[in-house]
Amino acid sequence: MALDKPQWRELFSEVVTSGLCTGCAACVVACPHPVLDYESANGIYKPFHLDLDGGPDNCTHGEKGCTMCTRACPRFRNWESEIDTHRFARERTDDEVYGIGDVLLARASDPALVENGQDGGFVSALLIYALEHDIIDAALVSGLEGDGSTWRAQPRVARTRAEVMATAKSRYTYSANLLAYPEAAEGGAERIALVGMGCMASAPGAMQTRKAGKIARRLSLTIGLLCSKTFDDAIFEELFEAKYAIKRADITKMNIKGVFQIWTNDGSFHEVPLKEAQPFTREGCTRCPDFAAEHADISTGGIGAFGDWTLVIVRTDKGRELMDAMKQAGLIETRPGDDDPGAVALLHRLAQLSRKRWPVDANPGPRRIPLTPS
Repeated sequence: MALDKPQWRELFSEVVTSGLCTGCAACVVACPHPVLDYESANGIYKPFHLDLDGGPDNCTHGEKGCTMCTRACPRFRNWESEIDTHRFARERTDDEVYGIGDVLLARASDPALVENGQDGGFVSALLIYALEHDIIDAALVSGLEGDGSTWRAQPRVARTRAEVMATAKSRYTYSANLLAYPEAAEGGAERIALVGMGCMASAPGAMQTRKAGKIARRLSLTIGLLCSKTFDDAIFEELFEAKYAIKRADITKMNIKGVFQIWTNDGSFHEVPLKEAQPFTREGCTRCPDFAAEHADISTGGIGAFGDWTLVIVRTDKGRELMDAMKQAGLIETRPGDDDPGAVALLHRLAQLSRKRWPVDANPGPRRIPLTPS
């Protein structure tokens, strides 16, 4: 195999089994052959190679020249600098620790979206606008299985306002939203938005940078979610129920604001110290350097002092055009990021902490921006 054609063998050794794999599933959905699958049970959240074609670390299609899995992976080799250069025409500067973009605060103007959503309903407003104004055909999001009482997140396709609203609010267990891509494509969607944390938000950029074919073209809008970590599903029984007598079926809403905030259907409110949740951190998060979804068109998160406003980082021309159009239509309200200096400071601090996770011996990954003391 030519050295300039890395395939599954290299991805398996350098990412999947090295601890760098975030479980985003980009390699699975980009694979043009039915040889990759995804394990989401028992907290694994990783791709694997099927026995029908070689072994777990070998791919006969790769031996013949197929490189699609490595083209799609947002953690393979020099991913950050490659995607920065492709999306922004430059690499970030040393003080752009959370990536390239402008920070502001935003929320939906529609009270129903604010009430139904998380931290101002901004993402819901954005997706609904893009769907109803022929900017996208579908969005890859996460929802809860069944009636929601299990709190198990799963990938979903949203094509309507009702489907967007039904999948609003945050889940803090993992959903590889890219796994919903085949359903969206089979339904005829040619312009697809992806909503996901940094581990997923870099996947479209990786695919576009490395020319990963039709999927790279279809993933035309990326909405990133600020994220320091997600948690294994075991947190419900082994922490929330065992220590605090909170059953997952009784939970109506969750949020993280320095502590784990949990609302239950009897009207009660509970706070769980984040330190107690640390042992349930998902393995794929432990080496992820991207808190701020650095390669999204627009990154969003509820880390500010104002609970009904979303901190927004507008990163691309497409993102700026969408923000301007929504503001002119009266669908969102915006404020300068400096209105909440504590949120901006926290953005810097959490981005710095996340970047420290990347192993110094990884090949080569993010450029090592000097970090200020936290």
